[in-house]
Amino acid sequence: MLVKRTKLQLVAFAIISVVAIVYALIRFAGLGQVFGDEGYTVKLELKESGGIFQNAEVTYRGFNIGRVGELRLTKTGLEADLNIAPDAPAVPSDLDAVVANRSAVGEQFVDLRPKSEKGPFLKPGSVIPADKVKTPVPTEQLIGDLDSLAASVPTDSLRKVVDESYNAFNGTGPDLQRLLDTARSFTTTAQEYLPQTIQLLEKGGQVLDTQNDMASSMKSFSADLNKLSGTLKNSDADIRKLIGITPQVATQISEVLAESGPGLGALTANLLTTSNLLVTRLDGLEQGLVTYPVLAAGANSVANDGTAHLGLALNLFNPPSCTKGYIGLDKYREGTDTTNRPPKDDAYCAEPKGSPINVRGSQNVPYNGVPQIPSQGEVAANAGRSAEELAALRAAQGMPSVLQSPGVSLASLGSLLGLPG
Repeated sequence: MLVKRTKLQLVAFAIISVVAIVYALIRFAGLGQVFGDEGYTVKLELKESGGIFQNAEVTYRGFNIGRVGELRLTKTGLEADLNIAPDAPAVPSDLDAVVANRSAVGEQFVDLRPKSEKGPFLKPGSVIPADKVKTPVPTEQLIGDLDSLAASVPTDSLRKVVDESYNAFNGTGPDLQRLLDTARSFTTTAQEYLPQTIQLLEKGGQVLDTQNDMASSMKSFSADLNKLSGTLKNSDADIRKLIGITPQVATQISEVLAESGPGLGALTANLLTTSNLLVTRLDGLEQGLVTYPVLAAGANSVANDGTAHLGLALNLFNPPSCTKGYIGLDKYREGTDTTNRPPKDDAYCAEPKGSPINVRGSQNVPYNGVPQIPSQGEVAANAGRSAEELAALRAAQGMPSVLQSPGVSLASLGSLLGLPG
């Protein structure tokens, strides 16, 4: 006789068993479709089955959302119904359907892999075209390809490769172990600096673009380098001669430096000082170096045949000489007056900088070797001095005038020098 407690346990066990069986029938056997829990159906077009079978799982992001329904042959391949569960999440219609293997045994299932998370979504009657379906390589094709590959390998050559591999790696176990350990360390370091590596690869495109933009320049450089190489090849004898005499010249230079001692250093320092003074006067030096050879050649031609060939064109006092700050015009004395006279210590050229008069004097000497150019204000302050005023100044000084300017014209060199008669 069963006690009450045992009866309750049996009833509870029966209820749990019924619930489990019903859940299994609904979940795995599709019993829910009989009672109207159908969800919706999507058609999947395939060029070949890929091993898919009825009642196989349909997954979305690794989550089971339905089962494969009826399979039907078509003119272009195969058509399968995908029965999607009513509680399945919305699946974007822009996707790839992959017939994949769940294990090595070959249990196939359909995996839906969306390309984006946005709609539109699959709905009842949606069709996944065959160009978006990927199936695994058929087993017979894989075995056939492997057989063809094995048959294409020459047996003698394969045996030779195996023998040579044995000879190459025989006794290198410690070295290989060290190589693997180093590779592991290298991989660890590479993972540590992975962000920098990714950044380098991303910016590598800029370097490649720059190289692409400079392709024409690189080609031109290569062509010029080719010409230079040809020139060096043609000058091979001269280059060899130069290389041969270079040690002798270097020895002589070393001897000169050794004999000159510290004197050469002092000379170089002094020349540096002189160079600093001359560098601001390069224009004048250049003019002198160009003009003096012409003057020398002209002087030689003046009396080369025993007679003088001389012409004198005077264009003096342009600009007029500076008198401001010196003695007055009434105190000039003739050149024959040689009596002693106390010097005028406070005399200087009082013309301001920027004046059209010939400004001179120690106050206008270039400071520190660099001439001081008059400012725009100084030039503007003297801009009102007209040509007539300058001509009058020349006339007052009894100086020869400039062409087409009023003044006193001297008839002789003695008059110019202030000599009597």
